[in-house]
Amino acid sequence: MSAERFLVTGALGCIGAWTVRELVREGVPVVAFDVGKDPRRLALIMAADEIAKVTLVSGDITDLAALERGLVDHDITNVVHLAALQVPFCRADPPLGARVNVVGTVNVFEAVRRRVDAGAPMAPIVYTGSIGMFSAGDVDAASGRLLEDAEPHPGNHYGVYKFANEGTARIYSADNGIPSVGLRPMTVYGAGRDQGMTSSPTVAIAAAVLGIPFRITFGGSTLFQYAEDVAKTLLLASRSAPDGARVFNLGGSPVSIEDWIEAIEDAVPGARRLLTFETAPLPFPSDIQHDRLAGLGDVPVTPYRDAIAATARIYQKLAADGRLVGAEQGIPAAAGTGSTSQAPPTTPAAPAANAAPSSG
Repeated sequence: MSAERFLVTGALGCIGAWTVRELVREGVPVVAFDVGKDPRRLALIMAADEIAKVTLVSGDITDLAALERGLVDHDITNVVHLAALQVPFCRADPPLGARVNVVGTVNVFEAVRRRVDAGAPMAPIVYTGSIGMFSAGDVDAASGRLLEDAEPHPGNHYGVYKFANEGTARIYSADNGIPSVGLRPMTVYGAGRDQGMTSSPTVAIAAAVLGIPFRITFGGSTLFQYAEDVAKTLLLASRSAPDGARVFNLGGSPVSIEDWIEAIEDAVPGARRLLTFETAPLPFPSDIQHDRLAGLGDVPVTPYRDAIAATARIYQKLAADGRLVGAEQGIPAAAGTGSTSQAPPTTPAAPAANAAPSSG
C-alpha cells in the first residue's frame, strides 16, 4: 500500500504520543484524533517543529460520524486505535467506560468497514487489548505462565471491556472481512505515562529527578514494555499482511520492583533513598507467553535499564528547562514537600486524553 496516511485515536495519551512521534520521524502523515486538546505529552518527547507536522483533530470515538469524517476528510489508509479509559476511570464510571472502551471500539471498526465498502484501501485495524483482562487464576498451573491460549476471567470492568473488543474484532473479520491486529500490553512505561493503575513505576522516575519521595503502588514483578517499543510494534502490526482477527500478547522485560528502583538509582543517583513500594503485587499475571508475536517480524524490546536511563534523561532535560511539573507527571502533593502537583481526587474524573491503554 502506497502513500500511507495514519489516524491514531487517543493520540494525546502516552502510547499515542510515542506512536505519533514515530510516524512524524518517518515522514508519514498522521492525524491525531483525540477528545482532549492538551498536547503536553507530545511536547515531552517531540520538538515544536515536529508537533507542527501533526494534524490535530478534536473528536470523540463514541461519535461514529466524527470518526467517519476523520477517515474520509484525511484519506486515511491506516488506523491505530488507542483511545480508552483506564482501570480507575472505568471503576468510577462503568457506563462511561463501556461507551468509550466498547462502543468506541465498535465505532472504529464500523467506520473502517464503511470506508472499505466505499472502495477505499485500508490496512488492518490495529488496537490495544490488555493483559488486564486476565486474572492471576488464569495462569497455567504446570508452567506458572499465562499461556497464549488462556481463557480470560476479567477481575474488573476494564478487563471485561477489553475482552469484548477482541470479540468485536473477530466478528468484523468473520462477517465483513475487516482484518485487525490486537496487541495486549501489560505495564507500559516511559515519558508521558502519568495515569492508570500501572503508571507509578514511570512516575517514580520523574519523582527521582525532581527529588521528591514517592511510593510505587505495587510490588512483586511485572512485565514492563517501553512505550517507544510499543509504538514501533503497533506500526509493524499496521503494516503486516491482512490475516483475519489476530491477537498477540506483547513481550517485554520481566522486572521486580526492587530491581526497577535499583535501575532508577543508576540513572538518577540518590533515587534509592526517595523511592519505596507497596508489597502487594498486581492482580495480573507477570510471566506471559508471547511466542506468536514473532510472526509480526522483528519486534523491538529495549533493555529496561537503557529505557529507564533514556526516560530519566528526558525528565532531566525538562527539569533543566523548568518544564517538569510534578502534577503533570502523576506525582501527588502528599508525595513530598516542594511538589507542585495536586493530589488526585478520590473518584477520578475522565481524563481529557484517553491515555495509555496498558493493563490500566
